Amino acid sequence: MQARPGWEGRFYEDLVPGDLYRHPLGRTISEADNTWFTLLTLNTNEMHFNARYAERSEFGRILVVSTLTIALAVGQSVTDLTQHAFANLGLDEVRLTHPVFVGDTLWSESLVLERRESASRPHAGIVTVRTRSLNQDGDEVLSFKRTFYVYRRGAPQVEGTFPAAKHPISDER
Repeated sequence: MQARPGWEGRFYEDLVPGDLYRHPLGRTISEADNTWFTLLTLNTNEMHFNARYAERSEFGRILVVSTLTIALAVGQSVTDLTQHAFANLGLDEVRLTHPVFVGDTLWSESLVLERRESASRPHAGIVTVRTRSLNQDGDEVLSFKRTFYVYRRGAPQVEGTFPAAKHPISDER
């Protein structure tokens, strides 16, 4: 029996300016997601958790917390971009361009804008991307630029992280 390598994520060398990644997982935002996020972040703006208060606004209903929308977009991009990143360096030009409501399904995509080798960390490079999120109707709800450190292929920090099993796996039950 031989272990087959699974998806390992991209490294600095794989992230080429001009490449577009449509991140594979869409996510429908639930009321629980929005409520929990307001609680976790101590966001006391009632637009995010008080239906009576929110229905008096121009939107007429509860808005999803904008920082949840940002966090979701960053999370959706990890599989394609930052599985091997070790630090975010900047989040710039954040634009919240359309309201997000409970029940919306968001999808994100990222365009690699630039990359450069790190002068201080030979095992890594610095990459900048533009990410945007779309709702189920194709409306852009968010866009931003993000810069991050990502390991190079073969960096010692990412080699040999899977533990050696004390006993081999078996197909016996």
